[in-house]
Amino acid sequence: MSGKRYPEEFKIEAVKQVVDRGYSVASVATRLDITTHSLYSWIKKYGPDSSTNKEQSDAQAEIRRLQKELKRVTDERDILKKAVVDQLVNATVM
Repeated sequence: MSGKRYPEEFKIEAVKQVVDRGYSVASVATRLDITTHSLYSWIKKYGPDSSTNKEQSDAQAEIRRLQKELKRVTDERDILKKAVVDQLVNATVM
């Protein structure tokens, strides 16, 4: 027996409709043309208590941390570039 395969994003969105938006499992399953059994297993895998969800939250936190660090380093670089240009201008004026 070969079942239909769904992308992970589809599964996560289906779980969000139940967990975050409060729709019933039956209504989401009917609307998305999937079985309630599949949706329950996806909730177990991708729901708020799942290890996959924790890993995604950890990864998102790491991405935010790295974005902040990148902004800080970029700002530092821009300040240093401006300082070098100012020094060169002052050196050529003298």
